[in-house]
Amino acid sequence: MERTSKWALILGGSSGLGLATAKKLAKHNFGIIVLHRDRKADMALINQEFDEIASKVELHNFNIDAVNPEKKTEVLHKIGERIKGEKINVLVHSIAKGNLKPIHGEENNTLGNQDFHLTIDAMAINLYDWVKTLVTEKLFAHDARVISFTSEGSYKAWENYAAISAAKATLESLTRSIALEFASVGIKANCIQAGMTETKSFKLIPNSDLLREEALKRNPNHRLTTPEDIANVVYLLTRDEAKWITGAVIKVDGGESLR
Repeated sequence: MERTSKWALILGGSSGLGLATAKKLAKHNFGIIVLHRDRKADMALINQEFDEIASKVELHNFNIDAVNPEKKTEVLHKIGERIKGEKINVLVHSIAKGNLKPIHGEENNTLGNQDFHLTIDAMAINLYDWVKTLVTEKLFAHDARVISFTSEGSYKAWENYAAISAAKATLESLTRSIALEFASVGIKANCIQAGMTETKSFKLIPNSDLLREEALKRNPNHRLTTPEDIANVVYLLTRDEAKWITGAVIKVDGGESLR
């Protein structure tokens, strides 16, 4: 294991895009800090993934709710102790915590006002909360990169996706504002619009099999996006050569959204 002075903080890094990103950045000598929320029953497999990363670089993981303000304050203190005065170079927001319900149908099974609030707070506003807090606590390195994940659902209507669609649209808007208003402290913020990717979260979407088939038909490269495809672009955005890219929504979908 190599000691590094570069750190990536990944919110939601125990599976899917977040885990693939952790593995990719570890290969390029980033120390990894992962916040995740998982059941004890799932931890054996997750710990195997973390052990692989920890064999290469320094890894700190915290099984907490990154949306909870009190937990955030608590874990930031612990992070500060672990990185020993060093700074966070990359913040990756990969929290998937939303309500997948229709907006019309049986009244007891449709989205309510609170469902929208909870989803938008976890998947969009939470990004701003973390950026703001890390800036206030002076934990960001100069020229820090902030990266989050959006989807075509931010502007396309999919059944049962309304709350997450609203969250993704909000996330993109906040990313632009973060890029603008935190530029003075060196932050570059971008969203990656991932193509259809078979993650644990994707499989929870009602009719995900139909979405998968449609994506394969539309994609000129005739395959789905993989978590590794997305992680590769996250890494590209952390490089010095990408420091002039900010406030952008970058499509990483193999051309799936072209038609």
